[in-house]
Amino acid sequence: MARQSGATQRTQRSPRRPATGRGGQGRKRSVFSGTREGTQCRYCRNQVDYVDYKDIGTLQKLLTNRGKIYSRKRSGNCAGCQRKVKRAIKRARYMALLPFTT
Repeated sequence: MARQSGATQRTQRSPRRPATGRGGQGRKRSVFSGTREGTQCRYCRNQVDYVDYKDIGTLQKLLTNRGKIYSRKRSGNCAGCQRKVKRAIKRARYMALLPFTT
C-alpha cells in the first residue's frame, strides 16, 4: 500500500445519523422564554425603594433564631433587594437593634 506524502490515511466510516434522532421530531425546545414572570420578592411587590433598618419586625423575619441572614432562595428576595436587606440588617446590628448572635 503506497502512502501519499503529507496526507493521512482515513478509514471508511458508516454514514452519520440524521440530526433528528427521535423519530423525526427533532430536538425538543424549552418553553422558557428567558423572562421570569409571576413571583416577585416582598420589596419589589410593594415597590419599596429603601429597606428601613429601624423596621425590626420585618428584618427579624429574614433572620434565623441564631441571628443569621436567610439566603435569597429561602427568603424569596431578588438579588438587589437581598443586598438592601443585608445592609439594613448590618446597620440594625450596629445600632444594637438586632443581635449579632444569640
